[in-house]
Amino acid sequence: MAGSQETFGKKEREKKRLKRKKDKQLKKEERKASGQESMFVYVDEFGQLTDTPPDPANKIKVDAASIEIGIPKKEDREEEESADKQGKVSFFDTSKGFGFIIDTTSQEKYFVHVSGLIDQIAENDKVTFELERGLKGMNAVRVKKI
Repeated sequence: MAGSQETFGKKEREKKRLKRKKDKQLKKEERKASGQESMFVYVDEFGQLTDTPPDPANKIKVDAASIEIGIPKKEDREEEESADKQGKVSFFDTSKGFGFIIDTTSQEKYFVHVSGLIDQIAENDKVTFELERGLKGMNAVRVKKI
C-alpha cells in the first residue's frame, strides 16, 4: 500500500495559509465594526489629503486639447537651437579628439567632438557653431573658425 502523498512541509504550508486567511478575515471584521470600511480620503486643490469632499463650486474646467502629452514634433519646436552661435574654445585635446566651447552670450559650456568640426581648431580660437542634442546634453556641431 502506498502512503499518503502529503508531506510534513505541505501540511505546514497549508496550516500557514489557513492562518493568514483567518487573520485577514478577522481584520476585515474589525474594520467593519469600527466604521473604517466606508472611510474615503480626498485630495484638495493644494494636494493635501483630507476627509471632506471638495466643493463643486471650486471645480476648474480643463480643456483636454490644451494638455500636451509627449515631446512636440521637431518642426514645431523653436529653431533657436540650430541658429549659429559664437564662442571661444576653452579646451581641445587633438590626440583624444574632443574639447569644450564656451558660448560668448550665455557663457554656457558645450562639448565638441572632432567629428563635428569643419575647420581645425585649437584652444582660445573664436568659432561659430550650431547645437545638437546629444546623449548627455547639448553638443556643438558644424564648428567653424572665425
